[in-house]
Amino acid sequence: MTNSQFLSSKTFFLFPGQGAQYRGMALDLLEAGSSPVGELFSLASEITGMDMKALLGESSEDALKRTDLSQPAITLANLAAWACLKERGVEPVGCAGFSLGEYAALAAAAVISPADCFGLVKARGAAMRAAAERIAGSSGEKAGEDAAPGMAAVIGLESEKVEELIGRWKAQGRLGDLYAANINSPRQTVVSGTAEALKEAAEAFKAEGARRFIRLKVGGPFHSPLIAAAAEEFKPALEKVPFGDPKIPLYSNVSGKRVYTGKEAQELALAQITSPVRWTGEEAAINAGGGIEAVLETGPGRTLQGLWKESGSSLPCYPAGTLADIDALPALLAPV
Repeated sequence: MTNSQFLSSKTFFLFPGQGAQYRGMALDLLEAGSSPVGELFSLASEITGMDMKALLGESSEDALKRTDLSQPAITLANLAAWACLKERGVEPVGCAGFSLGEYAALAAAAVISPADCFGLVKARGAAMRAAAERIAGSSGEKAGEDAAPGMAAVIGLESEKVEELIGRWKAQGRLGDLYAANINSPRQTVVSGTAEALKEAAEAFKAEGARRFIRLKVGGPFHSPLIAAAAEEFKPALEKVPFGDPKIPLYSNVSGKRVYTGKEAQELALAQITSPVRWTGEEAAINAGGGIEAVLETGPGRTLQGLWKESGSSLPCYPAGTLADIDALPALLAPV
């Protein structure tokens, strides 16, 4: 397939967020010898002060779950996939990112530079980890996947029902530290809370008909007021970075709508820390925008493909996070 044929496909890039990480992600893209990917690894290592190749290749699953490590690691994996695609002539006609993935989207839309992107996710990850540790310490919660503040997916209840239940329980004086955090699909909502709130919520949601309640591989109760301190800590770093107007359509987690100016993007980046990710609304806005032939999950994992399928869109969503994925795209994106 020629580059001109590749370019004829109008692809929209979706960048995954925390929870998508795995040991060894993006190393196949680096080892393939791509100069842009190698430059990103060097840049990320310089900005973060960490050996990113070693972090991605040698870290344990628990280490990669630490938010101060996972945020730079996933962002590098996302941008490495973006750079590899760009090198092969695949440019997005628009982009969006899920939670942390929004920072890769900001870079892909030329709102911020890759260097500033790595600096921001380093600062964001450190602030969010510190906030989560303060919550755990103040509540006496011990470390451990099920004994620390965090997030969980509620499967099998409509998102509106989940939000209604949380509101009802709070009105009854129950589960005050539980919040709807990610509106992922019509039948999947992620909630944030303290360990105590999540433990109680697991039984409460199941009693209301939820099929499953799954703790996620993240290090804190993100996208909730519980980490408001992280937003305050992150704000000075955010305000130092110049934000330009998006060069391609860019969509927001907070509003679920298209972002038109750099000022708006910067304000939303701060609000995103404590606001729910309204992914279903964002998917609807992307579909309504038109001009797209295919969607690519540009980074590790397959989560966003599943959510895209559940959105009911007729547009295909393909993986584009590994070398094998990207090698397969010419046949998938070839004009019929």
